[in-house]
Amino acid sequence: MKYKDYYKILGVNKKASQAEIKKAYRKLAMKFHPDKNQGDAKAEEKFKEISEANEVLGNPENRGKYDQMGANWKHYEKNGAYANQGYGHGQYGGSHYTAGEGVDLDDILGGGGFSDFFKTFFGAGFGGSTQQPRQRRSQRGKDYKTRLDLTLLEAYQGTERMLDVNGSTIKVKVGKGVKDGQKLRVRGKGGSGASGGQQGDLYIMINILPDPRFKRRENDLFTTVETDLYTAVLGGKLTVETMKGPVTITVPTGTQNGKTFRLKNMGMPDYAHAAVNGNLFVKVYIKIPDKLRPEEKTLFEKLRDKN
Repeated sequence: MKYKDYYKILGVNKKASQAEIKKAYRKLAMKFHPDKNQGDAKAEEKFKEISEANEVLGNPENRGKYDQMGANWKHYEKNGAYANQGYGHGQYGGSHYTAGEGVDLDDILGGGGFSDFFKTFFGAGFGGSTQQPRQRRSQRGKDYKTRLDLTLLEAYQGTERMLDVNGSTIKVKVGKGVKDGQKLRVRGKGGSGASGGQQGDLYIMINILPDPRFKRRENDLFTTVETDLYTAVLGGKLTVETMKGPVTITVPTGTQNGKTFRLKNMGMPDYAHAAVNGNLFVKVYIKIPDKLRPEEKTLFEKLRDKN
C-alpha cells in the first residue's frame, strides 16, 4: 500500500499553518469540484484526493497523528503497529465522512470514497466526533439522458415511442409541435435513489430530421412551388403540399417570380397551445420554357413588339 503525502497533494509544505492549508484546499476544491467538471473522471478522482488530504491536515489533531506516523508508515504497515498506536478502526467513531466547508463526501462520492491508505491509518469509522454513526443522507437517483429522432410530420401530429433506457423499455408520448433541440422531462424514469431517495428523471433531447419539402422557423413553415409562365401571366390554380395534404391556391394574373403567399394556420401547432398553429408561406418560382415552338415564338414576338 503506497504512502500518501497529503502535504504534496494540497501543494503546501509540512510547516504550513492551518490557515494556509485551508486556503490551499479551498482553491483546489473549487477547481476540481464535480459540479464544475461533470463527466470528468480525472477531476473527480483529484477532488477525492484533495478532500481526503484536507480531512487529515485540516484538523490539528488528525494532522498531528499523521505527522507522528510520517516516514514510519512502512514499519506500521509491516508490523500492524498502527493498530496499537490508536490509528486503527473505530478510533474516531462515527461512519460519516466530511471534507470541510459544508462539502459532504458521502453525497458526492456515494460513500466509500476514501483510499485504502486513509482507511487503514484512520479506520473505517473516521470522520465523526460523536460515538454514534450518523445516518447517511438519502440520495436522489441519477438523471438519464437520451436523444429521440423525429420526422417533421411526427412533430406536427405528435407521436408515441418506446425507448430503451438503461435496460428498461419506456413508453414516451410526444406532444404536437415539439421543436428541434427541445428537452422533455419524464419524471421518475432515471436512476434509483439511495437510502430512500427519489428516483431520478429521464431527459429526452428532441432532434427533428430534415424535411425535403418544408423549412421551419418557430411555428411557421416555408416551402417553394413551381409554376409555368402562362399561369403566372394569366392567373390560375396551383397545387401546394401542406402538412395536411395537398391544397389548391389561386394565382392572380401577373404573378411575379418569387412572390410569397401566406396560408394562415397551415403551419406547425404551438407546443404549449396545440389548437394554435403557425402559418405556411409558399414562394412561387416561375419556370421559363427552355424551347419554344415556332408558333409560340411568333406570338411572343408579337407581344414584345406591341409593348
